[in-house]
Amino acid sequence: MKRNTESIEKLIIAFGSLGGVGKKTAMRYAYKIVDMSLQEVKEFCDALMTVKERVRYCNNCATFCENDLCDICQNRKSNIVCVVSYPRDVLSIERAGGYSGLYHVLHGTISPIDGRGPDQLRIKELLARLKDGNIHEVIVATNPDIEGDVTAMYIAKLLKPFDIKVSRIAQGISIGSDIEFVDETTLSRAIDNRIQI
Repeated sequence: MKRNTESIEKLIIAFGSLGGVGKKTAMRYAYKIVDMSLQEVKEFCDALMTVKERVRYCNNCATFCENDLCDICQNRKSNIVCVVSYPRDVLSIERAGGYSGLYHVLHGTISPIDGRGPDQLRIKELLARLKDGNIHEVIVATNPDIEGDVTAMYIAKLLKPFDIKVSRIAQGISIGSDIEFVDETTLSRAIDNRIQI
């Protein structure tokens, strides 16, 4: 005998399709939705639709924003760009404090096993930003794992012809961990103690 109705199973599958959501968590989310009032569900759906309708990539750094430029690109003047893999990494570095430069979001890392090469990342856009000569340093803050290291080395090689300093965040972050989950002190120290690559 089936334990869930067809519509609950469909909702569990939908939640399970989200990255990092396992079967048990998806089931808890589905049951929570069922227990919510119709008004709460409408508000939840409205929040989802609003995000899809309003959120886009910043025209400059490619982090999430609701305008042509994100707040950081609009309000900061800097000659340092910190390259990260995902928009959530920008949030993590900002929470840590201590960094007042600009960002560039790649939206992934080089991972041949996943069929993701340099052309699937926003590397060309990074190179275009550097051509005007206003940037003097690029900090590569990809995760300290195989994909992050490969991406960092690839970017460093591409930036050799430019007359800019290229550095990598210090390896105070444990190998295999995600920047998103690193505590603020460790992340801030890693940014401060970056090394040239």
